[in-house]
Amino acid sequence: WDKKMYTLSHTVDAARSQRGSLGEGIGEGVVAAASGSTMIRIHKGALLALQNFHLGRYPGMRIAAASSADTPLAVKIGKSALATLEIVPGVRARDVFASGWPDGFEGNMQIGRTPPLSANKAATHFPILRRETGVRYSSMLFFDDCNWGDHCGAVSRECVDDESGLGPVVVRTPKGLGVEEWMRGLELYAERVASRVDVA
Repeated sequence: WDKKMYTLSHTVDAARSQRGSLGEGIGEGVVAAASGSTMIRIHKGALLALQNFHLGRYPGMRIAAASSADTPLAVKIGKSALATLEIVPGVRARDVFASGWPDGFEGNMQIGRTPPLSANKAATHFPILRRETGVRYSSMLFFDDCNWGDHCGAVSRECVDDESGLGPVVVRTPKGLGVEEWMRGLELYAERVASRVDVA
């Protein structure tokens, strides 16, 4: 989304959320969640990705989060935003993240820095995601918007499969996940898959 949770001071007030267009042909829904006087919106690329996933356009894909939100309050704000913002009318972001996983499963949502998590996603978030979801590192696609460190570089170097020596496909998104960055990620992932086929 377009706000950093650590800059906010209030969990989302769903009653003050704003409705609007979720995109051409999609309909109207909750497009902005109120945290105090600040409105939180999902970046266009992230919204497109979640919409297409929800509509079944990426068979076999699952969604996960690896966020180093720096305080317990920031974590609560982020989770309250996920529970409020809609991807298609009547379907919240939280619901889309849960799609395809067992009921009640939260192993795909590694958010915060409270132990066992830390500020280092390569050391904590990704090993936990690997263990909890059963998805190999080399089958992951990771987008990160950090501007004061290189989580993408660290994850691609340090989180690798024993057999292939490959880590997640990574894309840095310093201005947030736009449509161009999302499409670039899909292209890079397709190249990864094609290279496996060529080797086989």
